[in-house]
Amino acid sequence: MPDYELRRFAGPAIFTEQLDGVRVAHLTDQHVGRVTPHEVQIGAVELTNAQEPDIVVLSGDFVCHSQEFLDQLVDVMGRFNAPVFGVLGNHDHWSGSDEVRWALRKGGVEVLDNAWTSIEVKHQRLQVLGLDDAYTGNADIPRALKGLDPRKPTIGLSHIAEEADALWDHGVPMVFSGHTHAGQVTLARLHEFILGRVVGHKYVHGLYGQRGGERPGAVYVGAGIGAAVVPVRLGARGRREVAVFELGAHVGAFEEDHDEQEPAPGRAPSLDLRRRRVLEAQKKSEKRRAVARAKGIDPFAAK
Repeated sequence: MPDYELRRFAGPAIFTEQLDGVRVAHLTDQHVGRVTPHEVQIGAVELTNAQEPDIVVLSGDFVCHSQEFLDQLVDVMGRFNAPVFGVLGNHDHWSGSDEVRWALRKGGVEVLDNAWTSIEVKHQRLQVLGLDDAYTGNADIPRALKGLDPRKPTIGLSHIAEEADALWDHGVPMVFSGHTHAGQVTLARLHEFILGRVVGHKYVHGLYGQRGGERPGAVYVGAGIGAAVVPVRLGARGRREVAVFELGAHVGAFEEDHDEQEPAPGRAPSLDLRRRRVLEAQKKSEKRRAVARAKGIDPFAAK
């Protein structure tokens, strides 16, 4: 089996009053495609299943740069043993969001596009909220929160971790994210310098925020499974990763991978940059759909 890091954490303190023993497995950034071998994807699912989670949450970037591997994506998603919830990332929109959603749903994933749902786990009701990708301008927090009951236990999914800040005050104390790959190279804390200082992310990798207090708010940024350019991963934090959260467990009940961290200063993208990202997503999506058509790829034909 390929090399993975298995990280384990407790959930927010408020869940100890609301839930009893709910295990959530988090994976992100599969990037199914040429860069990440299929056996790496399968190994990640097998490692996840071995933890016997009650639910699995996936925080986006399921594909890499094309629609050529949607059949592989369907195969990977269909191997999870627990209910699966997911949200899209920027690469999914670049490659064709409708096509990626189709593959995910065919593989058994409930895709949450600025929406929430609830699931009964061990006779307990858990709300799961999902934001569409903020990087490409598709996140809509008011729409996602509509009708949500802030008194009930809720977890959130967002490809971009910084969106968690706006969810904490609305009854979503735990958010799962991705996008950064932890920089993939974490030697000498290089990932914190590049992603935090240069790129401007507040949340680079791991657990941030406060799980305790009257108004808890925490976000977990996963290191991911795949890669978008080169599959180089150096340093403990940069390894392919499955994170397991024990919702309802007290912090300190077992040894965790690390404590909550202080965020980087962060730098929000300018309005002009956000607009350019939206246009970029539209152009890339149109281009990759055209390439797919030229190659005779039509995922909807199998409906």
